Amino acid sequence: MTGSGQPAGPLAGVRVVEMGQLLAGPFCGQLLGDLGADVVKIEDPAKGDPLRQWGRQLPEGQSLWWSVVGRNKRSVTLNLRETEGQELARKLIADADILVENFRPGTMERWGMGFEDLQEINPRLVMVRVSGFGQDGPYSQRAGYGAIGEAMGGLRYVVGDPSTPPSRVGISIGDTLAAMFATIGALAALQERQVSGRGQMVDSAIYEAVLGVMESLVPEWQITGYQRERTGAVLPNIAPSNVYPTKDGQWLLIAANQDTVFARLAKAMQEPELAEDGRYATHGARGERQEELDERIAAFTSSLEAEALEAVLEEHGVPSGRIFRPVDMFTDPQFQARGSITEVEHPALGSLAMQNVFPRLSRTRGTIRWPGPELGAHTAEVLAGVGVDQASLEDLRTRGVA
Repeated sequence: MTGSGQPAGPLAGVRVVEMGQLLAGPFCGQLLGDLGADVVKIEDPAKGDPLRQWGRQLPEGQSLWWSVVGRNKRSVTLNLRETEGQELARKLIADADILVENFRPGTMERWGMGFEDLQEINPRLVMVRVSGFGQDGPYSQRAGYGAIGEAMGGLRYVVGDPSTPPSRVGISIGDTLAAMFATIGALAALQERQVSGRGQMVDSAIYEAVLGVMESLVPEWQITGYQRERTGAVLPNIAPSNVYPTKDGQWLLIAANQDTVFARLAKAMQEPELAEDGRYATHGARGERQEELDERIAAFTSSLEAEALEAVLEEHGVPSGRIFRPVDMFTDPQFQARGSITEVEHPALGSLAMQNVFPRLSRTRGTIRWPGPELGAHTAEVLAGVGVDQASLEDLRTRGVA
């Protein structure tokens, strides 16, 4: 169980101002906050981040998605379309190490908070900018959601069954990939700042973040003309590596495409001769007979219930894993032993389970200090630090600035 308290983790003492909304920028802020940074999230006073209303399940009117992405952040309400709101934001940025924003390129410039503007008030500032297409180029001014980046970065085309149109991964993977690259860039810029003493801009485009994880897709096309296609649960010529049915109606993923591992699988199937059979003995041969081999393995897996099958495969050193749903994660001994899912005290929902902080550091591990806060919960506390007293704050609230 974790809860509120002093910042912990390797980024303790790092100050972050987070602007923008929904996922690409805010997930970067979440990652920095998980590692101990003090993240001040600026939100519109009227509605806040739309993610506060997102999610299919809203118990007690609370967005469970916001509880995760907003964790470890302090919420401050400022109307950035008002001059006074912009000026207060500049005061917060003047003392920050990192600014994270994911508005459409040009928005910050219109508000007088472009990179050059902010460098004048804080030369050490690392400005992290997440957008659909980056800060320049002919598409930079286009609206660019995560789904568009997934499509243009090459991911959507290769996801799904070949008999169906391009599919999507069941999460907002484009946004989160861009946020991860943004976080890497922010940490790299902080490291470089120790040498130069100067901040810089980190430009993370969603389509490029997706492109960055597309393995050898680009040179395969350039050199050989090979175009990857949708292949469902398998990769062509990588065999065996697939999901296989069990006797009790579950699915188990088995990855035994390496020669030595396939030999162990053959023994587990009580058919050790398969490892010496010319049709299956080599990686190339197995790839040529992928469908035929998968049928043989499926016949074996279908003869055992999932638990027994896992035991046999583990005994023979064959990598495998069930297709988990949340119900499986909550009861799995590996998840329990490592605390992969933790619980945080939520003011409205009580004990709230969510994924823990990853990766783990041996000495300065990050923590979840609180879940996503109420809108504006820290406005008075944070603005007091830049000279806004209670009377002034009430006036700003009356006029819709804070």
